[in-house]
Amino acid sequence: MPRELDLTTDELLTTTRAVRKRLDLERAVPLEVIRECIELAVQAPSGSNRQGWHWVVVTDPGQRRSLGELYRKAFEEYASSRSFPGNQLSGDSEADAARQRVADSARYLAEKMGAVPTLVIPCQWGRLDNASSAASAAYWGSLFPAVWSFCLAARSRGLGTSWTTLHLRYERDAAEILGIPYEKVSQGALLPVAYTLGTDFKPAARTDLDRIVHIGGW
Repeated sequence: MPRELDLTTDELLTTTRAVRKRLDLERAVPLEVIRECIELAVQAPSGSNRQGWHWVVVTDPGQRRSLGELYRKAFEEYASSRSFPGNQLSGDSEADAARQRVADSARYLAEKMGAVPTLVIPCQWGRLDNASSAASAAYWGSLFPAVWSFCLAARSRGLGTSWTTLHLRYERDAAEILGIPYEKVSQGALLPVAYTLGTDFKPAARTDLDRIVHIGGW
């Protein structure tokens, strides 16, 4: 496999998928490749150029297994809720089948999270619990662009990622596993990172633009 995939910018943007069942759980990801992705990621903008991000890269089997257990516990809680795609039936057979595929894929990842060769937790310095919408937007807006840049950089190198947040139900437990200073640092996501089984990802079906684009006002 080439070090970087031969993708145009548009292809990269339209084929960076949430990868779950096609993560190669047997192939290690070199740390130098993860560092390359982070180096590109931190070129993203951050509010007032504070660059308060931190990146926790987890490869230790025991730590990965422990994080996987937290994630699976949180997933089971989510899977029993009404908001879980697998519990939403609309009567539209095509839409219901699509939701079930998403649900099955999500459950697979929950079962395998601890076996993914590399887990990355992007963090932001400070805590913002119970903050206003304006404060939250500014705070997370200084981290999330970099996280998505990481996912794009990973895709260009033949790696798959999936942006997950369920482990944050047990953020303090995850912080204890990894030595993250919980009172001073917020975790923003948990990214499983692995080479993909094949690289032929395609654009996903999306809502028609006329339903979501508002010119000059709502």
